Amino acid sequence: MAADKAYSSRSNRVYLRRRRIMAVIPEKADQAANRKKRGSAGGRPVTHDPDLYKQRNMAERCINRIKQWRGLAFRFDKTPDSYPAGLYLRAAVLWIRSLRPA
Repeated sequence: MAADKAYSSRSNRVYLRRRRIMAVIPEKADQAANRKKRGSAGGRPVTHDPDLYKQRNMAERCINRIKQWRGLAFRFDKTPDSYPAGLYLRAAVLWIRSLRPA
């Protein structure tokens, strides 16, 4: 599970570890400093895969571009047919814009 630094608490990591879910969450600077300050009682450093974290960021930016369309961001189209249609339309618009030469 890839998440932002805001979700890097020990309780979240324990929750994911119990369910055998690999967490791709970087450690906050203050958490690392507190862990180092405690010495050997502070535990091991958090493992973090920066490449997977970059992929999370790319997906999050794509979702934010979709949300720029007001109807999708505020869920004005609440019917089961119109909301997915809006998602497909917005995705098509983003894809067509990406085809233009920069």
